[in-house]
Amino acid sequence: MSPIPPSDRAVPNLPSRDFDTTEAFYGAFGFTHVFRDEGWLILVRGGLQLEFFPLPALDPFASDFMCSVRVTDADELYDAIRRSGVPESTSGMPRLHPIRLQEWGLRAGYLIDPDGTQLALIEQPAA
Repeated sequence: MSPIPPSDRAVPNLPSRDFDTTEAFYGAFGFTHVFRDEGWLILVRGGLQLEFFPLPALDPFASDFMCSVRVTDADELYDAIRRSGVPESTSGMPRLHPIRLQEWGLRAGYLIDPDGTQLALIEQPAA
């Protein structure tokens, strides 16, 4: 088996009801856009990259879209999101669920974005 090139990666493709709203929401805690046209939006924050496609008819309360965001410092990302005004809550969108040690062994919290997408904010331990 050939070694996997370090540039290989997978990137989540997530729905957006409105690219302006998505860009403003994620931009409030450090994401910037590197590409945008009427059919695709790419946002980056450091080594994180999220890609969005338009889905204007999405019902955020029925959405089952999700992805994992693995970072070395989950508290830093969580705090940036909180400072942007996203509340800790058990209902509504957007919202945050606090970082805590999960039963599966890693520290993680959750962000529910304005489109109902769940992002697991997972602290990736050093190798």
